[in-house]
Amino acid sequence: MMNDSTRRQMTILLLGSGAREHAIAWKLAQSPLLGRLVCAPGNPGIARLAELRSADIESPEDVVALARELAADLVVVGPEAPLAAGVSDALRDAGFVTFGPSKAAARLEWDKAFAKDFMHRHMIPTAASRTFTSEQLDEARASISASSMPIVIKASGLAAGKGVVIAATVDEALEATEGMLSGSSFGTAGSSVVIEEFMTGEEASILVITDGAGYRMLAPSQDHKRVGDGDTGPNTGGMGAYAPAPIVTPALLDRIAGEIIEPTLAGMREEGTPYSGCLYVGVMIDQDRPRVVEFNSRFGDPETQVVLPLIDADFIELLMAASTGKLGELGEIRSRGAAVCVVLASAGYPGSYRKGDEITGIDRAESLGGTVVFHAGTTLDGDRLVTSGGRVLGVTAITDGDRGLEDALELAYRAVGMVSFAGAFHRNDIGARRSGMV
Repeated sequence: MMNDSTRRQMTILLLGSGAREHAIAWKLAQSPLLGRLVCAPGNPGIARLAELRSADIESPEDVVALARELAADLVVVGPEAPLAAGVSDALRDAGFVTFGPSKAAARLEWDKAFAKDFMHRHMIPTAASRTFTSEQLDEARASISASSMPIVIKASGLAAGKGVVIAATVDEALEATEGMLSGSSFGTAGSSVVIEEFMTGEEASILVITDGAGYRMLAPSQDHKRVGDGDTGPNTGGMGAYAPAPIVTPALLDRIAGEIIEPTLAGMREEGTPYSGCLYVGVMIDQDRPRVVEFNSRFGDPETQVVLPLIDADFIELLMAASTGKLGELGEIRSRGAAVCVVLASAGYPGSYRKGDEITGIDRAESLGGTVVFHAGTTLDGDRLVTSGGRVLGVTAITDGDRGLEDALELAYRAVGMVSFAGAFHRNDIGARRSGMV
């Protein structure tokens, strides 16, 4: 815990521009430790909470220069791309307290082939898989032809949450693999692919705050990746989420900690790349057996929008402790209440989508009480707020009490009905898994 002499107000630099970063800014702003919040590059929603600065957040030199100009007490790295570019390493080398893993530790996300090998080395439960490069296309084709369907094809590199194809037929699997390895689907992110067995069960997301040794698990959540109701259509970056996820019982959470979290952190330490920051673990649960679907090296999106509101602790104190190796000095992190986020997306997403449509109704939605609209893909055109991304807004409701999830669902969809822009669409079944409906 911070003593009285260190409980001064801080200058914090936040990197990123999406709904995840808006949620982080919103939570940071609730701490009495916050003196000044600066976000680069930010978005119109974040601008209501922080000063916005322009910077190339994937350039270690630019970010270090900005942190020096601000005399930042803490830098929080939101997206995965700056981590893969070595921004957190450069910040630490320059003497800045930084929340976010090193480039080597973040490899758990930016190199899925490495992550699979790591899990096999440390006996962390996950799907059986093989990795192929562009020079091994014929071998990949042979492996697919000999596999039972469905099968999962993953681009090994970063693909903004979209580099995964669940192929129902051999032809679909071959098309996805050839598209990735040729570079036509995801560029260099697909220069190697991971082909793995299709895991059955129900997926959940576990966010862990860690200083490399100790860790604190946040409320479990469930994301909805497919674009359409009933989990149909292509994968997206996430169409909504809710927390807590009832499928993750206390006993199952203990099992995830013992079989996945602790071996992962121990393995990273053993390999000389200790992991500090937020570790996102996507798990598939089948008959109370958890297996890793994927690791992310940062807060998930849209899971962050429903998990952070439930943290019953000082968020700055938590991030500082994780960034300075002092997490063991904090008590347990409690979560309370429930939250639901429904993503409003632009017509055509996750493919080509329209931009520049005026957005209305946000103030009305937020006037309901217990609601906040996180900006994902918005920009200003003069004094008009307009769409600029595929996922535009995360309409989020936070409630407490015995009917927490039910009330949050009702409130979230009431708020969704008040926000509009041309071509807007959303899933109507966020949270349906809570009762086994999906």
